[in-house]
Amino acid sequence: MHEAAIHDQVSTLAQSVGFSSAGIAPIPSPGGETDYPELSHFEPWIERGRAGEMQYLKRRDDANRLLRSSLRIAVPWARSVVVCAANYNPDAPRSIDPAPAQTAWIARYAQTQTTRDPQQPSDYHEVLLARLKKLEQSLQQALGPFPSRCYVDTGPLVERIYAKYAGIGWIGKNTCIIDQKLGSWLFLGVILTGFELPPAQPIRVAEDRCGSCTRCIDACPTGALVAPYEMDASLCISYLTIEKRGAIAEPLRPQMGRQVFGCDICQDVCPWNRRAPVSLDPELAVRPELVNPALSWLAELDAESFRRLFRQSPVQRAKLGGLLRNVAIAMGNSGLREYLPKLREWAASPDPVLAEAAQWALLRSTGESATESGI
Repeated sequence: MHEAAIHDQVSTLAQSVGFSSAGIAPIPSPGGETDYPELSHFEPWIERGRAGEMQYLKRRDDANRLLRSSLRIAVPWARSVVVCAANYNPDAPRSIDPAPAQTAWIARYAQTQTTRDPQQPSDYHEVLLARLKKLEQSLQQALGPFPSRCYVDTGPLVERIYAKYAGIGWIGKNTCIIDQKLGSWLFLGVILTGFELPPAQPIRVAEDRCGSCTRCIDACPTGALVAPYEMDASLCISYLTIEKRGAIAEPLRPQMGRQVFGCDICQDVCPWNRRAPVSLDPELAVRPELVNPALSWLAELDAESFRRLFRQSPVQRAKLGGLLRNVAIAMGNSGLREYLPKLREWAASPDPVLAEAAQWALLRSTGESATESGI
């Protein structure tokens, strides 16, 4: 089959199972002339400590090669990758819109639910993986059997790089994939395949349309976007509120504002998202109670209510202790005295991380130390 026809068929089949767009990127030999230049930046990025404590990004093979520096290293039989994008842009408030001081922010991608059962949280990983499996089956039937494997955020690859060379969009200065029509509110899923693309294929790479705009860089509260197209993940609010275990560095806490799980600021300010179409995907609908949730409501969660509320939700990754740590910091940043009783209670918690965060929040809110509170 002609290369262009294969791309068109993949796109059609992907849309038939619920994706907004799709494309194919070849997987070059590592370090070869056709290898993607962005992949060579990954090792020095790791060496500069940009990955923080995310050890899975640092995994190496027996020859000490970073797995994410090439899919040929991590998955030797892989020859091409099908990249699929799903629009999750909701018709809902943004994190930068005016909101009551008593509210928190949970990242948009973690606000989703399935409308089949509004009481049942949904994880976009599972939603996308089911679609990828359907697409995988269709491709096997159309192109003949070949080795394949599906991933949603769990594969040994830097998805946005392959998304760029699959024609999904360009990599913006905020390091997100941006589609000129869809914006950047995109979930990515991939199918690694052993299918070899014709050697003379024209790779469909979208033109970088960020231009001179630096709104994402200027808006990042913690300075995580250290340069255009480069993020120090160890400073990113998403990393701090989700991946970071233990105490968060004190100088970063005031900049976290009311963010308790993830951060959308660099996408909320992006001009390409102003006219991005609203998602009508019923499996990626917004759970209203997670849009600007009350800090006091989140503060009352215990192990059972946390499990019930966030079962099969990305928020589980932060764990209850991590979420409450983030809530304590957000309470301190609010400056509202109504949270003092809860912060004093937490300051005596047997969880040392929560206790320390609450003590910091008390000091920030009132200048009151835990000792002065009688704790």
